[in-house]
Amino acid sequence: MKIYSESRSIKSLLTGNYADHHVDFNSVKDDGSSKCRFSRCIYHLFLFALLILIVDFALLIIYDLILIDLITSSEVSEIPLIMQDGIVDLSKYDMTSTNWALADECAIVPNEDRFDCFPRGPSNESVCTQRGCCWKPTESRTEMDGFKKLDVPWCYYPVAFKSYEQVNKTVANHVTTVFLRNVIKSPYPDDVPLLRMVIKAESNFRVHVKIEDATGKSFETPYPDTPVMSESISETALNYKISIEDDGPGFTIQRKSNGQILFDTRSGGFIFSKQFIQISSKLLSNNIYGLGEHRNNFMLDTNWNRITLFAHDSPPLDGINGYGSHPFLLNVANGGQSHGVFLKNSHPMEIILQPAPAITYRVLGGVLDFYFFVGPSPADVTKQYFDLIGYPFMPPYWSLGFHMCKYGQSSLQVTMDTLNRTMAAGIPVDVQWNDLDYMDRNNDFTRNKKEFAKLPEFIENLHSMGMHYVPILDPGVSAAEPRGTYPPFDEGLADQVFIKNESGLPLVGRVWSQGATVWPDFTNQNTITYWLNQLKRLHEDIPFDGLWIDMNEPSNFVDGSLRGCENNPWDNPPYTPIVEGGHLNFKTICMNAEQYLGKHYQLHNVHGFSEAIASNFALTEIRNKRPFIISRSTFAGQGKFSGHWTGDVFSTWNDMKHSVADIMSFNLFGIPMVGADICGFNGNTTADLCQRWLQLGAFYPFSRTHNSDDCIDQDPVSMGPEVVASTKKALEVRYMLLPYLYSLFWRAHAYGETVARSLFFEYPEDTRTYNISTQFMWGSALLIVPVLKEGDTFVQAYLPGEFWYDLKTFKRVVGGDVALSAPMDIIPVLVKPKSIIPFQYPGNTTTESRLSPFGLLVALDSNSTAEGFLYWDDGDSLNSYEWSHYNQISFAVANNCLSSKAKHWGYDVPMPVNLVLVLGVTSHVKNVTNNGQKCNFEYKAEFQGLFVFVDKTDFKDNVIISWSF
Repeated sequence: MKIYSESRSIKSLLTGNYADHHVDFNSVKDDGSSKCRFSRCIYHLFLFALLILIVDFALLIIYDLILIDLITSSEVSEIPLIMQDGIVDLSKYDMTSTNWALADECAIVPNEDRFDCFPRGPSNESVCTQRGCCWKPTESRTEMDGFKKLDVPWCYYPVAFKSYEQVNKTVANHVTTVFLRNVIKSPYPDDVPLLRMVIKAESNFRVHVKIEDATGKSFETPYPDTPVMSESISETALNYKISIEDDGPGFTIQRKSNGQILFDTRSGGFIFSKQFIQISSKLLSNNIYGLGEHRNNFMLDTNWNRITLFAHDSPPLDGINGYGSHPFLLNVANGGQSHGVFLKNSHPMEIILQPAPAITYRVLGGVLDFYFFVGPSPADVTKQYFDLIGYPFMPPYWSLGFHMCKYGQSSLQVTMDTLNRTMAAGIPVDVQWNDLDYMDRNNDFTRNKKEFAKLPEFIENLHSMGMHYVPILDPGVSAAEPRGTYPPFDEGLADQVFIKNESGLPLVGRVWSQGATVWPDFTNQNTITYWLNQLKRLHEDIPFDGLWIDMNEPSNFVDGSLRGCENNPWDNPPYTPIVEGGHLNFKTICMNAEQYLGKHYQLHNVHGFSEAIASNFALTEIRNKRPFIISRSTFAGQGKFSGHWTGDVFSTWNDMKHSVADIMSFNLFGIPMVGADICGFNGNTTADLCQRWLQLGAFYPFSRTHNSDDCIDQDPVSMGPEVVASTKKALEVRYMLLPYLYSLFWRAHAYGETVARSLFFEYPEDTRTYNISTQFMWGSALLIVPVLKEGDTFVQAYLPGEFWYDLKTFKRVVGGDVALSAPMDIIPVLVKPKSIIPFQYPGNTTTESRLSPFGLLVALDSNSTAEGFLYWDDGDSLNSYEWSHYNQISFAVANNCLSSKAKHWGYDVPMPVNLVLVLGVTSHVKNVTNNGQKCNFEYKAEFQGLFVFVDKTDFKDNVIISWSF
């Protein structure tokens, strides 16, 4: 939508060593200024010198008393006795030192290994060295958005910087527990004096590292629900080795098979304060992916790249924090061995990638809750990640069809006119959407009964044609209606479900309503019931089939609230990442707002997630069918409950190009149901751009056209006859391939696989595939190569392997660097050898298509073998796979024989097959049999293809088709 200007019941719904120096660097603020005037510092220096020994002694006594209290408290009763000879003697620290980073410890740090000691504000040698860091200018800096451009830091940590030291370590049953005591104060308030680090081998492929306040008082995000693994562990079976340094918080994760160090935190400046946590690590390679949501290439830039993870309503732009937060990365070594890292933390976060390669996390609170997945293949890593956060939801079959929407369709008649002309042109379409135009004065759970008077009848007519309807719904509820006239507000107020301000009253901002907006707190169990009741009432009026939840970062048309935000540490933390607007409450609600499970500051990044859970539950209860939800804001694990569209993209060639990387990235995040607004949302498109984008969008997992109210119509018919023809052609290919696409979604739901994926998932040893952001695959069998440059009728592509097959001509295409023909009406699609793809003859809806017979496209490899699979159920019922109400068929080719086997048959419906096309048959065929009976066939020498025409054949029966020469 365009903008102008842990509850248990909730969870139940989710099935060199400088430790000898103790320096208080709080004397230097983050902006580089001193906290006292220089003259006053000189004046008090003598008194300070006299008092320092007394103060030091007093601090030691107080500190020891605190530790004794912690050790004897029930919360940390497991801490062993550490007040022994091994404890650090604080009295030996030079509290007056201002430059203890020795020159030789600074000189040995190469530029690419410098970890920034002064990430915000102007720095100079004096303030840098007062932090105990190294100062070495390199080259001039430029300014960006008021902040210094990321580059080689001038102020950086010396090697082996130790802000914490170990005071005890125990190892038992593949769990290592380390207690760490703060010995160097950071520039940020409220350093945590005692930390507990627990490193646990959770499986042979997964390591869990948690660093937290030893008192257990830090906030931990309730989302996603991460079950504890019950897998048995044996030392010999572990695929990794864990090492912990003896004198600090550093640790390494190493791959056993080849000794590669995957994660190494022994460098950089470790800080753990109440609202600022920092940890750095060396990484294995510069081939890094993930860390969304942001505008970037698929493979992330490691040349001093800053990524802010803080949900924000803004069109996708370079350097701007995006709609969601996904602190997961995939790291691929040359040769293909891969690992992943997930930081389970919902606080605002800033991540720095640097050329070493290395990463720095700066997190504004909570705990460091890391999970490491050691693969070794990219597909292994993502599966291990999904094992933790949850597998994606199984979509209804109709959601794989083509969707249409436009903001600004001021009446139902406008909506109907657009849909009717699309259908009249013979373009396949399945789902009609409405933006907030259908609402009464933009209020949730209402309908404009004048301009959309016959919307219920329209929806029923869609249903009669096997089509579906999805409306928009924002999380903000109007607080401006007269009392007793608007149940969503009156009932929410009575149920106390709205997010509260510091006074305990509903926080009031403004979105689309007439003057005031409040927001339901989806972390409150009462809100689940409230949301269900409101949606029930709406569904009784307009029987919708899915939900589009927008503006759920949450977005706000004012900063914080109508009266702003009071001065508090949540809205004004000691450190603010680079966010649009310069402060956290820009275009959202106050960070100190109260929610059931904590401060909004702690829960902001999971607001969309919590709304998706409530919406998923409500839709399931109301329809008793598979819920279909598309959300703008997302968090790790949300793919279990909703899909995502990439927001208010611009109608530009550049934005279309970036959508390919977005599709692949969100598949890494476990949200395969993803797509961009086809032809763009903001700005007027052109016929050429829209034509190419509609071709690409036909291969988005979620395929929808949508744009803003102040832009021209961009449905295919409005773009002209050439666009109509090419769109129809592309969508017919999509609809033909839907059985394959649906089967991929089943593999994602059942086995944790990706749907749209990078080439390197299939060719991990081919380093040429690592940095391709302009091609993507459907599963393992299809490669889509869209035209992304204006005016091009050829597209440059890289094809790994020996050869591929062109889906249009069926001819072989030799692998390597190729120029593929792509006239204006064609998008190149290639088939990988050794694949068998099920298909159906396309209808104008998915309902119609499902009535057609099946076919098989067989693409033989150089050994004349191939394999594939098909999953089939009724496409809409809940838990079809879990309750075994499905069919699963496997296919294989060897020795000139195609076999089909029903591995599971729990959905007893006819599944006739009448055509098999085998590509790569290099000799003329003389005879073909189907289960021993001769059948009709045709051999096409021009593309070495064999057409086999079969009848009275069903996938329920084991099918054997043989050919001879």
